[in-house]
Amino acid sequence: MAVAASALAAAACTTTTADSLPALKADISKQTVSGLSSGGYMAGQFQIANSSRVFGAGIVAAGPFGCAMSAGAKAIPFFPAALALNTAQAQNGCMADYLSSLGVLDASRLLAQARKLADAGSIDPLSNLKASKIYLFSGANDRTVALAVVKAARDFYLAAGVPEANIDFVSRGPGGHAFSTAMAGNACETTEPPFVNNCKYDQAEAILRFLYGSLEPKGAAAEADFTVFDQRRYASSDATMANEGVVYVPPACRDGGCRVHVVFHGCRQTRALVGDALTKGSGFADWAATNRLIVLFPQVQASSANPNACWDWWGYTGLDFLTKNAPQMKAVSAMVEALGK
Repeated sequence: MAVAASALAAAACTTTTADSLPALKADISKQTVSGLSSGGYMAGQFQIANSSRVFGAGIVAAGPFGCAMSAGAKAIPFFPAALALNTAQAQNGCMADYLSSLGVLDASRLLAQARKLADAGSIDPLSNLKASKIYLFSGANDRTVALAVVKAARDFYLAAGVPEANIDFVSRGPGGHAFSTAMAGNACETTEPPFVNNCKYDQAEAILRFLYGSLEPKGAAAEADFTVFDQRRYASSDATMANEGVVYVPPACRDGGCRVHVVFHGCRQTRALVGDALTKGSGFADWAATNRLIVLFPQVQASSANPNACWDWWGYTGLDFLTKNAPQMKAVSAMVEALGK
């Protein structure tokens, strides 16, 4: 029987709290990331910006790197006006598919933009992408991010040198704008909080299996192995991170050597809004329990510039949001590095 979304959102709070992330001597040289919606865009940004140490990304219902960065934004001296330009492009060209004729989704344009960032040292060399693995997903009933936008992400990665065999493009079933599970969440076709849908499809498994290869059988993540930690020590105020984040550490990872997977929530999908529906209901922790994998669930908070608590994929924290030194990028990198100590 499917678990109702209300039950997921009302899941018991994590039982362990800490001021800081544990130093676990994790292997952070081969990280992976995934995310839904704004989290999917952030997963793509984070992987490309840090491709020397992040080799794979699972991108659910999101488009190509730099899609929302409008051509004239940096030429506008008044930041609110530049942000408004990016916001309009994000909504009309990188969620809806209304601006294709203007080249918003054009792979060659987006790749040229990425190359400029790489040449400036603002992101890692694009040559690293030849060894990357990318999972992309679009649900048939997703009316929030158009299929053409997700396909444009595939086109970008191919143009950037990712081998076709290293890209898994999935468009299946009646899924809405949500993360898919095998048995928990809303009805598959819906698009509503907590944006975790029962689609009879274990998306956490699909992502991890494609990125890592073979997996041990799924386990059961114990409540005590989730830790709520203080994110403020890792983030500057302009990152607009929430006070608390969550990390899942299976017992086998307490002595070091485990890999790290970062899960970026979608808009309106933070713990403050949906409880542990994503952290515990997505299935990532259950697969991590038996596969020597630490799972980090960083959290942003809503603000006047970001009322839906989305990750920054259009520039509300600043127009350098695509770079390694962007506030949210630096914050998440600092968290991962703490796990590697």
